[in-house]
Amino acid sequence: MPRILHLGVGNFFRAHQADYTQSSPGWRITGVSFRSPTIRDGLAAQDYGYTLLIKDRSGSTLRKIDVLDRMLVVPENPDSLIGAIADPDVAVITVTVTEKGYHLGPDGKLDTQADAVRSDLNGGALTPVGALARGLARRTTPVTVLSCDNLPNNGPKLQSAVIDFARLVGLTITAPVTFPASMVDRITPATTDTIRAEASDPMAVPTEAFSEWVIQDDFAAARPDWPGAQWVQDVEPHEMRKLRMLNGAHSFLAYAGTLRGHTYVHEAIADPTLRNTARTLMQEAAATLPDAVRAQAESYADALLDRFENPALHHRLRQIAMDGSQKMPIRIVDTLRQRKGQNSPALAAAIDAWCDFVRTEVADGRTLDDPMASDLQSACGTADPGAALKAVIGAP
Repeated sequence: MPRILHLGVGNFFRAHQADYTQSSPGWRITGVSFRSPTIRDGLAAQDYGYTLLIKDRSGSTLRKIDVLDRMLVVPENPDSLIGAIADPDVAVITVTVTEKGYHLGPDGKLDTQADAVRSDLNGGALTPVGALARGLARRTTPVTVLSCDNLPNNGPKLQSAVIDFARLVGLTITAPVTFPASMVDRITPATTDTIRAEASDPMAVPTEAFSEWVIQDDFAAARPDWPGAQWVQDVEPHEMRKLRMLNGAHSFLAYAGTLRGHTYVHEAIADPTLRNTARTLMQEAAATLPDAVRAQAESYADALLDRFENPALHHRLRQIAMDGSQKMPIRIVDTLRQRKGQNSPALAAAIDAWCDFVRTEVADGRTLDDPMASDLQSACGTADPGAALKAVIGAP
């Protein structure tokens, strides 16, 4: 039976890729946690099955997901992950480790000075990129490595990082490996006690009814028949549409909404001031999109506002707000650069909101949930914090 190995078993994977695979007969998934055994232990106690709680205005729908049948916890046995990557039964390796999990520098290449990368290069804790380099170097059969994170051109960027890491540790990858790009979309909040009680499942995952997956059709080995997935030659237009319109608006709402006292996305989008700016941001972003998707932008924006309004999906603004130093360059700053000096009040407002959010967090003594927290805190202590913070994310 062909197998998928998935790196990063958080809620998004369990609401998205696992749900698609549930409808693709004949495939099973081995999950991988790079941190703690908490998710593994919770799922193992119920034979790795869990409930997907799909929530919209009409109510909730329960869907049983049981396609995940085992999990590896990297700190317990790092070699088990390297062996699983090399396993010929694994035909597809999917990845959701968030933007920061790739340890890329501003140029999109592997940041060899990042603490985690330097540690891994010297025999310390495995990073996703380091594990892939070592495991792929042991393979003799074809495999596809599919990034499912919110990075533009995610497949080629992951490929470049893996090749660079392999070179630095003296390894060569000879097996046929492809790294297609993909775009994923499904709003997935964190699980709460209310969700667990409603689903009668301690491992339940809440999500919305909407789901989208656009995948570059470049697989080295067998691929699942993921019903509803769009197979394309060029993912970039779809990726830009989602990152710049959905993720960009989400980030603006997260920072500006929190500053205005809101807790959830549906509360923030009901705030007339925030709603108007979010819609304007989508319009500014739409003007930068390729012709292939620009015509869809207005209807896409309408659909996004409707999704954001979902009162049944309690998506916390602070969940979206974390790791802003990694997200803002991709979601907002790149779009602003593409506009080449045009008046962009909403995009500028998003950058200002992030700066104000960071300064407020530091002033209030909260710990920043960001891999560059120390740099951000230092920036807040300068004579011109706004300019210093903008420099961290490369904003004009």
